[in-house]
Amino acid sequence: MSTVKPSAKAEENPRVKAVFDDIRATRKTDFINNFWRYLAFDPPLLEELWREVKAVMATPSALDPLTKEMIYVAVSVTNACRYCAHSHTAAARAKGMTDEMYADLMRVIGTASKTNALLNGLQVPVDDVFEAETS
Repeated sequence: MSTVKPSAKAEENPRVKAVFDDIRATRKTDFINNFWRYLAFDPPLLEELWREVKAVMATPSALDPLTKEMIYVAVSVTNACRYCAHSHTAAARAKGMTDEMYADLMRVIGTASKTNALLNGLQVPVDDVFEAETS
């Protein structure tokens, strides 16, 4: 159960409406998901987070949109964020992720989680060749 309630009248606040309108325009949809609806209880937080998400996820960069979504899935699974795992898996599928790609992604996440746990438990020192040069 959520710790806040979404307001049915959230868009009466001009700051919330502006963010929701930008989400709709950027994503080319009328759908505003629960994450944004629940964040609307705090318009400054909503604005700040949407700016960050839009800058990273919706602005062209060196990573293609599908890769960004798959990374988001991996981080969400690792951080046990059920909501983000679901929403970004759907977004990745909409951007072309196949069932085979999803299966590979899950294998990578599972393998990385296991090796990370072992390395953290064993406290294996990082090889010098993996360290960034500091000159």
